[in-house]
Amino acid sequence: MKVLLDECVDRRLAGELAAHEIRTVPQMGWAGLRNGELLALAQEKFDVFLTLDRNLSFQQPLARFNVAVIVVQAPTNRLQDLLPLVPRILKALSTARRGEVTWVGA
Repeated sequence: MKVLLDECVDRRLAGELAAHEIRTVPQMGWAGLRNGELLALAQEKFDVFLTLDRNLSFQQPLARFNVAVIVVQAPTNRLQDLLPLVPRILKALSTARRGEVTWVGA
């Protein structure tokens, strides 16, 4: 599965998701883009967009984008707060559906 990590996600999380093809927004040269533009680009190259941005699902009509979105709810975006959620993130990656939001965490 091809997964795009949002700018707000610690890039070191990619090492914990090694079974998947992971890229970050900055690696793609898309840093600083608005969410709508970012999702439009992501749907062309990725299966899943993983973010910590809890407002994304309220700001964007995600059903119109052909990419699954996983929103991780953690106390912070630090790796130490994300690591306990890795098993749930991996499970969400296996069931994520394009045009839908999956919430992971508290």
